[in-house]
Formats: sequence, structure tokens, C-alpha cells
Amino acid sequence: MTQDQDYYEILEVSRDATAEEIKKAYRRKARTMHPDVATEPDAAERFKKVAQAYETLRDPQKRQMYDMGVRSGAGAGGMGGMGGMGGFSGAQGFDFTDLMGAMFGQNGANGRGPRPRVRRGQDALVRVELDLVDAAFGATKPIKIDTAVLCPRCNGQGGEGESKPEPCQTCRGQGEVTSVQRSFIGDIRTTQACPACDGYGTIIPEKCTECSGAGRIRSNRTINVKIPAGVDTGNRIHLESQGEVGPGGGPAGDLYVELVVAPHEVFKREGDDLDVVAKIPMTAAALGTEVPVATLDAERDEVDPEDASVTVTVPAGTQSGTRIVLEGWGVPKLRGTGRGKLGVTLLVQTPTKLDEGQKEALRMLAEMRDETHPEVAVQKHHRGVFGRLRDAFTN
Repeated sequence: MTQDQDYYEILEVSRDATAEEIKKAYRRKARTMHPDVATEPDAAERFKKVAQAYETLRDPQKRQMYDMGVRSGAGAGGMGGMGGMGGFSGAQGFDFTDLMGAMFGQNGANGRGPRPRVRRGQDALVRVELDLVDAAFGATKPIKIDTAVLCPRCNGQGGEGESKPEPCQTCRGQGEVTSVQRSFIGDIRTTQACPACDGYGTIIPEKCTECSGAGRIRSNRTINVKIPAGVDTGNRIHLESQGEVGPGGGPAGDLYVELVVAPHEVFKREGDDLDVVAKIPMTAAALGTEVPVATLDAERDEVDPEDASVTVTVPAGTQSGTRIVLEGWGVPKLRGTGRGKLGVTLLVQTPTKLDEGQKEALRMLAEMRDETHPEVAVQKHHRGVFGRLRDAFTN
């Protein structure tokens, strides 16, 4: 780059380029030519030229003077001979905020100005464990949560008594302060949140002694949550405006209640269906019978015991592992109407304690059936039956 190289050529833009096009061109150059990135010996000098070109063309007045042919002999490209114009590398300086935006793809003006003191609170999440009965039929549960709540002393205002926010004298209400530091490319200006007011632009002279000016405090509270019938593990209940109260007493976020259904000692749940194992005597399985099987409804306090069981017909010759499906005795559907199924797996029990009369009766039955010396036939593995039997013995 020569000393008198045209600024438009340096940035590789046309003379009628818009301000946005000039900014984008500068950012492209900065990503590859900044001395912290480039390795060429003249990287600092080359980037200095890029910075001079950008500082000139980004400012409408300076760009107009440049287009009119006004030049300065200052090596910094500062137009220092233009009287009240000051100069690019003098009082005006180089805005480091724009450089950071160019290097990291951020908008240099993003977030400038005072930030609001009153803001919306964050959403909160709490996990609640339910038993199967409450998950299936619904319930109202008290839930304790630890969240930020409105400060009761200042009602969210942050000030003690009549103390109200006043403009910050350090930043004059701007919420940010700018410092200038000299470097090899000229004066670098950096902008940061005002340390006196934390970027709010206002200061509370006398802060609330309860919340220290935050307008909110942390507290444990209990709310009653209605659990709909048919929920399962992973379902969430959305409670609007029950989350964290925002800074400065701002509106509360939302609360999400995530449900976890604990395993049941008798019933196994699969979606809207339930499974239960019923043990029956060997004689009942051989001869056939009808047996009452308690349903999940039996654990509800408001249900009549007579309505809490279902009669299962056991056909003669039933084998262990037989599964009988009953419609409408499962879990109520969360979305829609009706209930799932109840699967009853029958487990045939072989007697282990027999008196002499019972043993003699069984010996006579074995002789009558020619089973005193049976031949065992190994059958093909049936995963469904053995799987249900395994579950029955392990539960």
C-alpha cells in the first residue's frame, strides 16, 4: 500500500458504497489483516491504513471532505490541518468496539445505552415424583419451590422508603463509559458498562435493606399443582407467571413442572396399558375357574371396593404364562377419552407342602394319566411366555 493510496481501494469498495457496505468491507479486512492475526512484517502498517480508511469513510462529514479532495499530510491520516475537524488519530480516536465486532462478527453498537432496571424473570423448572395412582387418575399436589419473589419491603422498587432511582452522574444516564488508550494505530476507544451504576444509567441513593436494591429476594413457597389424569414420566405442566420474579420487580417467568412416575410394586405400566401377574392354584388352572383380580382402581380412596376388581375367566388347562387382556381397565388416556388395557398374566403355582392323602391322590392321578415316568419334550423357546414369567418372578 502506498502512502497516497485511495481509501476506497484500500477497503475494496466503490465510491458510492453505502455505510453498511463500508462496515462489512472493513470487517472482512480486519479478520485477516489485524496484527494479532496476520504474520507479515508490515501487518501493523497495513492494518493502520485500513483503520484510517474506515475511520474516514464511516463518518459522513469526513467522507464528504475526503471526496472533495481535502487531504492531510499527517502520517496518521488524521486531517489534522482542518482546524476544528480535530483528526482521526487525535481527539476522535479509533473505536475498539467496532474492531471487536469486526473480528468476532458482533455488532459494535449492540447493547449500547443503559440497560433496563426492570426485566422479566427467568423460567423455572422443578421435578416432582408421583406414584402410579396419582399419575393415572390425577391429583392436586402441593409443591415447594425455591425462586426469586417480589421484595415485600420495597414492593420491587429497590429503594428504601421514598428513595427513587436518579440519573448516574458518572455516565450521565448513558449506562456506559468510554476510555481512550494510545497505541501504534492511534488512540483506541473502548466502551464498557458504567461501574458506578452497573450499566443502568440510574442510581438508587438509598437501597432497600431487604433486597439491596434488586427488587426481589429468594424465598421458599408452596403452590398447589393440578395433575391431570394419564400423565407419564417426562410430561411437563406449564404454569404461567409462576417462575422467577424479574430484576427490579419485573414480571415473573413461567414455571415448568416435570413429572417422574415411580415404579409400582404390583402393576407395570406400558403407555396407557397396565400389566399384573395373578397367581392361581394348579388345580384351578387344570379345571378352569373364575378369579377376582384387583385393579389399580382399588388404591383410590373414593372407589367402592366392589368396583375395584374385575373377574377373570380362567379356561380349563391354562398354562403358566397365559396372558388375558381386559379392555378399559388400564390408565385413562391423557389426550382423548377412554382407558388403556389391563393385561393379566397367570402364574400357575405348584403345591410344595402336601399331606399323605394329597400325595396319594396325585399319585393316582399320575397313574391314570400314565405320567408316573413322563418323558420330557423340549420345546422351542417362546420369548413372550418366558419373558412374562421372568418378569413375574423378579417382581
